[in-house]
Amino acid sequence: MHPSPALASALPETPLNVAVIGAGYWGPNLARNFHGSTDWRLTAICDLDTERAGRLAASVGGVPVLSSVEELLQDPELDAVAIATPARTHHPIAAAALTAGKHVLVEKPLADSLVLGEQMVQMARDAGLILMADHTYCYTPAVLKIRELVAAGELGEILFIDSVRINLGLIQPDVDVFWDLAPHDLSILDFILPGGLQPTRVSAHGSDPVGAGTACVGHLVLELETGAMAHIHVNWLSPTKIRQLVIGGSRRTLVWDDLNPQQRLSIYDRGVNLSRDTGEDERSASIVSYRLGDTWSPALPEHEALAAMVTEFAASIRTGRPSLTSGAAGVRVLSVLEAATQSQKAGTPVPLLPTRELESAS
Repeated sequence: MHPSPALASALPETPLNVAVIGAGYWGPNLARNFHGSTDWRLTAICDLDTERAGRLAASVGGVPVLSSVEELLQDPELDAVAIATPARTHHPIAAAALTAGKHVLVEKPLADSLVLGEQMVQMARDAGLILMADHTYCYTPAVLKIRELVAAGELGEILFIDSVRINLGLIQPDVDVFWDLAPHDLSILDFILPGGLQPTRVSAHGSDPVGAGTACVGHLVLELETGAMAHIHVNWLSPTKIRQLVIGGSRRTLVWDDLNPQQRLSIYDRGVNLSRDTGEDERSASIVSYRLGDTWSPALPEHEALAAMVTEFAASIRTGRPSLTSGAAGVRVLSVLEAATQSQKAGTPVPLLPTRELESAS
C-alpha cells in the first residue's frame, strides 16, 4: 500500500497517487498539471463519458479510464482525488472519497450550498484528511505578491476594495452570475485579507436585462469587520473583458490588472490624509491633504498557478497541515454566496455570523 500521509512527510520524493474525476472543462487542466508534477503520479481519469475521458487519458500518458467513482475509490493505492464535476455533485463525490480515506481537492465552488460545504469540512476533519478548495487564482504570482504586501503592512490599513470581473460570458443554466464569477474574487479576498474573509453584512443586487431567467449582471457589497467596504462587480453581458482589483490602503493603493501581462501590479503612493485640528473654540475639523508620491510595479516570478496549487496539495498532505486554500476557505466563500442569494430575494443586506470555528479544519 502507498505510504500514509505521516510516512509520506518523511519521504517527500515518493509521488502520491491521484485520480481526476471529471474530464470536461476543468479536468484536463488538473490532469495536465498532476501529470507534470514530480509530487504526483496520475493514476486514472474517471468520467461517465468514457470516450471523452479516453481522449484526456491519452494526452497524459495513457492512464486508465473508469466510469465508476465507486470502483475508483476501491483502489487501496489511491491517495487523493481531484473533483472537476458540476457543483451539485461535489458533495456526494467528496463525501464518498473521504469515507474511503482519500484526500480531496474540489474545484470552485466547494459545494452548491453552505450546509453541504460545512459537512464536507467536518468529514475531512473527523477523518484526519485534507480537503482543499481549488481556488486557482490564489496561486498566481500576482495574488501571492498581493498577500505578501498586505501581510507586511505595505498598504497600511485596508480602507476599500473594488473588484471588477466582466466579460461576454456563457450564461449558465443552473447558477446566476454571482455563483459563476464571484467565487474567484471572494476566494482572492479570503486569501489576501489577514484572518480571511469575514464580512459582517452582505448586500447583493442582480439584474436580468436579457430575460435569461437568472441574474446576468451583479453588484456585491461586503461590509468588513474593520469597517472597510469591498465591492465586486460581475457581468456576463459586457462586450469588453475587464479583470481588475483595486485595494486602497492608508499608506498605498494597489491595482491589479490581470489582463496586462507587462504590468499586472501597480503600487501607488498616492491618497488622502486626514488630520483633526482643534481650534480655540474647541471645535475640531478635518483637514484634508493629498499625497502624490511615486508609482512602482513589483517584479513577479513566472509560474503556472495550477502547478503551484498541486504542489501545495501534496505539501499539505505530507505535513498534515491545512492547505493555503483549505475547505474552511471554501466554506467562507459559500457563506457569502448564500448571503448574496438571500439579499437578492429579500432586497436588504444580510448579516453574517463568523465562521472562525472552521478555520482550523482541513
